[in-house]
Amino acid sequence: MLVRYDPEADILMIVLRDVPSVDALEEPKGIIISYGEDGDPVSVEFLNASARGLIKPSELQVILQTMR
Repeated sequence: MLVRYDPEADILMIVLRDVPSVDALEEPKGIIISYGEDGDPVSVEFLNASARGLIKPSELQVILQTMR
């Protein structure tokens, strides 16, 4: 999984799988879910991420925790 943030576009993207997307669905309030050829999600994009309080670029911190 890969997490990207584009501060200029204010888009937070979570890439779930490294495969091409063939379809996308925009949900209400600027959430875009992209799907692969198999119909499973490939990525999720959150538009206007900082304006919606999902991320604070000045306080960006990433913590990864694996579940066992």
